[in-house]
Order: sequence, then structure tokens, then C-alpha cells
Amino acid sequence: MTENLRNLCKQLRLAHVADSFEDIEFSTPQDFLVDIFTKEIEMRESTKIDRNIKKARFLENKSLETYSWNSAIRLPQTLNKDKLEHLDFIKEYQNLVLVGAPGTGKTHLASALGRRACEMGYEVRFYRVAHLVEELETAHRHGKLSAFRKRFDSIQLLILDEMGYVPFSKEGAEFLFQLITEFYEKKSLIVTSNLEFSQWNRIFTDSRLTAALVDRLIHHAHIITYVGESYRLANALSRSN
Repeated sequence: MTENLRNLCKQLRLAHVADSFEDIEFSTPQDFLVDIFTKEIEMRESTKIDRNIKKARFLENKSLETYSWNSAIRLPQTLNKDKLEHLDFIKEYQNLVLVGAPGTGKTHLASALGRRACEMGYEVRFYRVAHLVEELETAHRHGKLSAFRKRFDSIQLLILDEMGYVPFSKEGAEFLFQLITEFYEKKSLIVTSNLEFSQWNRIFTDSRLTAALVDRLIHHAHIITYVGESYRLANALSRSN
């Protein structure tokens, strides 16, 4: 009986009914159908979220619930905490740029917002910028750059972490610029950096390319700044005392 039910569910593409029907309590057939179909929808949504999070390739499991908001985090006048956590910037095709010293919580917030986006049904990718540029250069060398860039067609939020830690070659910088340009006014980016914009010439060797990239990035962006010292350093020092 169970095997027959599984086959029927498979034909009807009801992936979760066969595993949950025995747990449904009901008083009428209609109640049973409503509850079992509701369960199917809930499980589909849960599976989709898990799949989105896995595809996003976050380096750490971070959430907004575990994020420590404090006075060192300066939000612009165009943004408040509620709007940020509700991801209004994605709905409006805007960007976030998180700037501050290493270890102040930029990556945690970027990853947590990315996870929330996955939970809300958005397709997200997380990249350390240096790794993304390396993959772009490798794809170009193997004649697969166009195919690699097509992977970003369905992405609605791209997180570029640690902009500024490693300088790029001229070619790598151009590939990154092209990718960011394709997102301009169509999708959203979150960029974390330890450098102010005036220092981005350190990573992009071409000053005109740097200016054009920054212009596209900040045109529809909210700049979140982090002041003060590294949390990681402060915690390490406190443990050593």
C-alpha cells in the first residue's frame, strides 16, 4: 500500500505526502486534504530554502538573529534596521556597501542578509572577491567565460566579500567590472571592504575603471560604515588578560 502511494505521489509530484500522511489528524476528509496539502506546501518551501542556502555557498552559518547591533555600526539616513532586515533594497534593485576595519562584523551582516534573502525566495551567491576574480580569469583562459557568466543570470543578490584585501590584474579587474555592470539597476549587490572608496585604486590598477566601477556601485547604494576596532581582536585580547 505504501509503495503504491509513493508511486502515485511521484506521478503527481507530491514529494512529501507519502512521508507525512500518517501524522495528519483529521475529523473529515476535507480537513485531511487541506492539512496534507498545506503540509506539502510547507515542506516544499522548506526544501527550497535549504536548496537556496546550499547554492549560495556561504562560508559560515550566520543569521540576523545572532547579529550584534551596536553603536559602532552607522546606517545612512536612507536606511533603518527594519528596512534592512526586510530586504527593501533587493526589491528596489539597490546595493549595500559595508565599509570598515577587518573583524568588525561586515561579513556576518552580509551573510545574514543573504540567508534572509534565501528564506524569502531570492537566489543568492556569496563570493570572496579574490576567488571570484580567479574563477573569472580561469574561465577566460579555458574559453568558458560566457558560460561562467551565465551562471549569474538567475542570481538576484550577489555578495562580494573582502573587496580590497587582494589587488587584481588589469584583466581580472575588467572581468569584475563587467559583471558588476550587468547587475547595475537590475539586481542587487552587497559589497564588504576594509578600504574607503578613495583607496580602491590599490586594487584596481586603472583609475578610470575604478571611478566607473565605484560610480555604478554607489549610484543606488546604501553605505554602512563600521567604526572602531576589530571585535575578533578585542575578544582575543580580553581572553589573554
